[in-house]
Amino acid sequence: MKYMRLTKQQLEELHQEFINFLATQSITADEWQDIKTNRPQVAEDEIDVFSDLVWEGVLTKVEYLENISEKQMHLFHLTEKEMKLLSVKVMNPEIDLTTSIGFSWFKKNWQSDFVEYLTASKAYSEDRNLDKFKLIQQGAVITKGELYQWFDNVIAS
Repeated sequence: MKYMRLTKQQLEELHQEFINFLATQSITADEWQDIKTNRPQVAEDEIDVFSDLVWEGVLTKVEYLENISEKQMHLFHLTEKEMKLLSVKVMNPEIDLTTSIGFSWFKKNWQSDFVEYLTASKAYSEDRNLDKFKLIQQGAVITKGELYQWFDNVIAS
């Protein structure tokens, strides 16, 4: 397995897509029940293959990721050729960016001496989607990129 198996909830939400996946392999509903009952490892393997296909499709489309912790924000723009990073570090010990109060403080004080910024970019390895997946495994979440774009505009001004 290249990525990570989808959760039971994710598989349930993708039930129809999974049925279509099995159909592309000429596996009927009755055959699937037989496989699950009599060859559970084959069933597990099919779920893993399906999970990888889903992840591959999602990762191919991802353009922005965010990883926000108490004191830092790592905002990624995943372009065709490279991963761009905007990193924000808050040095006010009383502020927690994961709370609404902390984030509100940040929005008002983003230009203060208590906030540091760093930008960087990095070329992808041979497997762009795996690079993206590793960021997700480290806590990043897929976003539409509003925060990254706001910072990008502010920094460019």
